[in-house]
Order: sequence, then structure tokens, then C-alpha cells
Amino acid sequence: MILAIETSCDETCAAVVDGTAVLANVVASQALLHRRFGGVVPEVASRRHLELVGPVVQAALADAGVTLAEVTAVAVTVGPGLIGALLVGVSAAKAYAYGAGKPLIAVDHLHGHVASLFLGPDAIEPPFLCLLASGGHTLLLDVSDHRTFHVLGRSLDDAAGEAFDKGARLLGLGYPGGVAIEALARNGRATRATFTIPMAGRDGLDLSFSGVKTALATRLAARPPASDDDRADVAAGYQEAIVESLVSRLERALKMTGHQRVGVVGGVAANGRLRARLAALAERSGITVRVAPLAYCGDNAAMIGSAARFLEPQPFPALLAIDAYPRATLKVKSL
Repeated sequence: MILAIETSCDETCAAVVDGTAVLANVVASQALLHRRFGGVVPEVASRRHLELVGPVVQAALADAGVTLAEVTAVAVTVGPGLIGALLVGVSAAKAYAYGAGKPLIAVDHLHGHVASLFLGPDAIEPPFLCLLASGGHTLLLDVSDHRTFHVLGRSLDDAAGEAFDKGARLLGLGYPGGVAIEALARNGRATRATFTIPMAGRDGLDLSFSGVKTALATRLAARPPASDDDRADVAAGYQEAIVESLVSRLERALKMTGHQRVGVVGGVAANGRLRARLAALAERSGITVRVAPLAYCGDNAAMIGSAARFLEPQPFPALLAIDAYPRATLKVKSL
């Protein structure tokens, strides 16, 4: 049984995981706090984590009906992410582990997203192809086992979730942007406001979203929406371009790897249009597509506890050397 802590960005999270079962999963979001700034302010996020991490951990233990003495290990996200936010979680996890005499498990945030697919009765087992699309990262991964994945393609600039957030700001919508654009796009018609699909026709599996964001800014400056319907059409077209880029690259990766099973994780995996396109892809091609449950798409600690099951616990005093890192170190696999 593992107590897991996640503080890589603007959600303060704690969970208790026992094998594939999630006994508790508490997420304290800072979205309202950062909304007035149009995005996450790192210093503000770090200070809020300091206030929340203790109560969130206690809430997770209470929800699970266990005490700290009953868990076998503590796990924590060590990167990538906002370094100040990460250090709050790492310091808290060290304190809990040391105080309770438990080992500490260092978990990569991206590994955690992949490991969200290992939870629950519908868990998918490696090997499989994985699309990870979040606010900070967009990657196509070859997942060979519970501990290892290789990068087949990545965004060369903005992540898909970042493109949604920046697009929402350009459209005058709220934060977080993905939810706001999806809501507006439901009332629009993408065919009335089309955008060039990013990386369409390009070789390889890399992605790019800065171009479509620039195209949106240029369009809005030249032709501001004349009505709410126009604005909804633009949101629908913008969303469609991002989703089409993700799905088309995923289809190419399937052909190149020969995988018949796909996992989709990260905050963008919650997007309804993407889920619909993935369901159509599965029906059309006969592959198995497993999308992370909505509760595990955004940042959460249950996924960190899931990944920790396959990693090496560090006892005292080795746990004191665990440190945070802001950037991902990724392996690229040549096909």
C-alpha cells in the first residue's frame, strides 16, 4: 500500500494505492487562483502547495481509512514540472517517509501518466503504443514494460494542452483553456473555420502546435468574430485541427510499429472530441484503444502511486538524496 504525493504544477494531490486499487485520490486544484492571470504563476503555485500538502495528505489517508503507519512506502513526483512546486512535494514526502520510517519512491511525472493505464479492472498491460497529451508534454511512446517507454515522437514546440490554453486566451475564454474551448466548440461548426492541420504530410512522428496557435491569432486579428456563432465556429475549427493532428500522427505510429493496442493519457485525453475520434479509429481499424479514466487524465497522485509499484524504494538515509528536476530526460527509439 503506497501513499503518493503529486505537486508538479498547480494541483496538490495525494492518493493511497493498493495494487491496482485506488483507495483514495484527493486533488486540490488551484485553477480559480490562477484564472485571473490566464495561466499558472509558478511562485503562486508553490506557496499554495505549502498550504495544501499537509491537509491533502491527511484527507487521502482518512478517505482510505488507513494511517501513515499502515502504508508500506511513500511515493512522490520528482519531475518534470515547476521546480518550486516539485520541491514542496519532495520535501513533504521526505518528511512523511522519514517520520514514519518508510522508504521513499521517486516517480517521473510522465511515467505516472502512462501508469494511470495500469489502474482498475480495465488496466492495459504492456506492450502498447501510448499517446501522452497534456499541458506540458505531447509524446508518442512505445511502452515496452511497466517501467520502460521510448519516445517515438514529440512536440517540437507547444504541447497540445498548451495550445488549448493559449488559444482560449486569444478567444477571451477562461482558464483552463481546454475545457473552455471544448464547451464553446460544441455550439460551432469546424467546417466554417478551418485551420491547416499541424505537420500534415510531414515525415516522422513529431508534432507541432505553435503554427496553429499563430494562425488563430492572425485570424482573430484580421477578422474578429462578428457574433457568438462565429466565435464558436472558430473554437470548433481550432479544436479540430489539434485533434486531427494527434489522431493522424497516432495512426501513422500504429502503422510504423505494428501495435494493436493504444493507450491515451494526459489532460487532453479528457477532450470529448478526441475521445470520439479515437473511438471511431478503434472501430474502423479493429485496434484496442484504452483512454485513461477522466479522474486520472489530469494531474493526480493515483497515477504516481501506480508507477511507484514498479520502481525501487529508497530507505533512509538514501531517500534524503532524492531531488527534483524541472525537465524531462527522454529516450528516443529509432524505428
